[in-house]
Amino acid sequence: MVRSADAVVVGGGVIGVSALYHLAARGVRDVVLLERDTLGGGSTAAAAGGFRAQFSDELNIRLALRCIDAYQRFQAEFDIDIGFRQTGYLFLLRAEEEPHFRTALRLQQSMGVPAELVPVDEALRHVPGTSPDGLSAATFCPIDGLATPHAVVQGYAAAARRLGAHIVQHDAVREILVRDGRVAGVRSAQGEIATPLVVLASGVWSPELARTAGVDLPVTAERRFVHYVASDAGLPARTPLTIDFATGLYFHREGAGLIVGGPWATPEELAPVALQRLPFLADLGVANTWSGLYEMSPDHNALVGRCDEPAGLLYATGFSGHGFQQAPGIGEYLADLALDREPALDLSALSIRRFTDDLSRPELHVV
Repeated sequence: MVRSADAVVVGGGVIGVSALYHLAARGVRDVVLLERDTLGGGSTAAAAGGFRAQFSDELNIRLALRCIDAYQRFQAEFDIDIGFRQTGYLFLLRAEEEPHFRTALRLQQSMGVPAELVPVDEALRHVPGTSPDGLSAATFCPIDGLATPHAVVQGYAAAARRLGAHIVQHDAVREILVRDGRVAGVRSAQGEIATPLVVLASGVWSPELARTAGVDLPVTAERRFVHYVASDAGLPARTPLTIDFATGLYFHREGAGLIVGGPWATPEELAPVALQRLPFLADLGVANTWSGLYEMSPDHNALVGRCDEPAGLLYATGFSGHGFQQAPGIGEYLADLALDREPALDLSALSIRRFTDDLSRPELHVV
């Protein structure tokens, strides 16, 4: 079966549905999203749902402020509760980590971000029972927080459908078709779609598909694990998303329980690290564990842009754990790029050309 569309979005995670919605909102009615599984069922489903302005890269901070504003307005615009709550992010630091966090803090504050360096005793009042061992300071930002990824996906998807966009689930794209240096369409499990525009937003599967069009996306997969503790351990309802930066351990309240995450696959692997910082977990136990894939780029910054060849191929991948929080601005940028519009926020520095031009821009605050 061969059909046609003005544009095809490949990938039904939060980046893909954001791109779909923003294309439809800009008047692209015949736009189709193809998802290999179910909407939001890949890495988005495993995301912690955090958003923050505490980055070390200026462009990430600008993008974060735009996306936080978008999430704050989301319920009013899309009529869906996404669980938006600005309970803050708290980074717990050792002495050797302080210098680059202080540098980033000065940059953040110069851009209007209300982040601050706080002493350990003040920081731990947010998270009573947390061990201060080895800590020298912390940073806290009250505009950071949490939202529900699944609700965001459904909000964007429903709005895109109302605008005439089509969503096809359980249809894996196998190949991006190219003819005479231009995108000609996609071949999926259900047939071919002829189109001059493809937005590739398939997370860790993006490099494989990009190669079918002769494009190399330098992205590797890293698995992260989430452990649910079915008790809140007496932590306050407004407990910030807290990160022990040296180890990568993070935790936050989730309903009546706690989410504890990082690179540890089992409770047995998690325990030595978690109990050192969170001794109160010893009597609680892990009720459930799941995992998702980080799509890592060489400098831990997103890969977002438009290919010179084949013309008509746009990509958004390599978010290194920041895809959910950057989705509103990325979808908006992709739609503007596709339609040759002046973007509200210029993200051209995130294109893959930065690696061939020796202009990589490392993001230091990666969890």
